[in-house]
Amino acid sequence: MVAERPVDPDVDLRVPEQRREFRRDPWETLAAIAVGGAIGALSRYELSHAFPYGPGDFPWVVFWINVTGCLLIGVLMVLVTETWQVHRLIRPFLGVGVLGGFTTFSTYAVDIQRTVDADAPRVALAYLALTLVTALVATLAGMRLTRAVTRRAERRAGESGE
Repeated sequence: MVAERPVDPDVDLRVPEQRREFRRDPWETLAAIAVGGAIGALSRYELSHAFPYGPGDFPWVVFWINVTGCLLIGVLMVLVTETWQVHRLIRPFLGVGVLGGFTTFSTYAVDIQRTVDADAPRVALAYLALTLVTALVATLAGMRLTRAVTRRAERRAGESGE
């Protein structure tokens, strides 16, 4: 049995319409992701250098980068899939590019190992668990908060006759 390959959530190649869209303009999509990724990664780099931490310290800056990025991903996905009609490159640029480059779960994994190596296994375990739980909660909170705000705005617009 052959394992199924992972599918990018922004281009599901099993969906004929998305497959045609990607074949039509793959370079535009890849360029949007690359430019967004550079912006996100540079932002993360600047933050991590503004707030340095040692090998046995709790990596608060990476923790907050990942949690904030997950919150914003939740907000963005509701806006671009449920609320706004946006250009087809907005989601790859902002979601995969900017926020994908901003969040850093690879650094999260390296920080866990560095913290263990610095003889601080409790800090590493706390960081491992707290990041996972908080990032998931942040994503859900971003989605729910955005839905609540957009529903309220729609009701107000409906009441005022706009």
